[in-house]
Amino acid sequence: MRFHFIAAIVVLLAALFLKVSPLEFALLALSILAVLCAEMFNTSVEAVVDLVSPGHHPLAKIAKDTAAGAVLITACGAAIMGYLILAKYVLPRYGEVLAMFGTVSDMGTVVSVLVVVIVVVIVKSATGSGSPLHGGIPSGHAAVAFSIATAVSLNTRDPLISLLSCALALMVSHSRLLMKIHTMREIIIGACIGSGITLLVLQLFKMRG
Repeated sequence: MRFHFIAAIVVLLAALFLKVSPLEFALLALSILAVLCAEMFNTSVEAVVDLVSPGHHPLAKIAKDTAAGAVLITACGAAIMGYLILAKYVLPRYGEVLAMFGTVSDMGTVVSVLVVVIVVVIVKSATGSGSPLHGGIPSGHAAVAFSIATAVSLNTRDPLISLLSCALALMVSHSRLLMKIHTMREIIIGACIGSGITLLVLQLFKMRG
């Protein structure tokens, strides 16, 4: 529920800032309410199942999985609604931001990713934590994932491709968190290193060109 409320606040604030139409705002609000209601029903089902069947039971698992699936379907529907409404406001502005960085070189892209890997190894060696591919500060997977996402964004300058690349980078980073290989702090540091170094290297190559 906390994550749903945070997402709802972000979407509503974005809608107000982008000055969407009253109808579009109403559709966004209804989508948000649907997700929150589905999450509340899911919590209710889980509480009742735990009360009736404290121990493990196949039918209890089906009931919980079905309720959680309903939340997922509702959230997917809300995400589609949000994209259809907000894309025409957000993507053009995001495209203008990407265009400000201009065209980057292929060599700069390769060099930036290699530099990110080298920096990650150096930082892990300096801090004495983890190995180059497992654990420690920073998250190497997050660093490389966000380095590639940044390079793809600046190379294509396509808002949708950029957002999808960033989504993949977030999924890679989230998997490291779920597997308890890295903490949130290590992942954030890795993401900042990956994006920051890539952006810096690509701009240096652009200036040199």
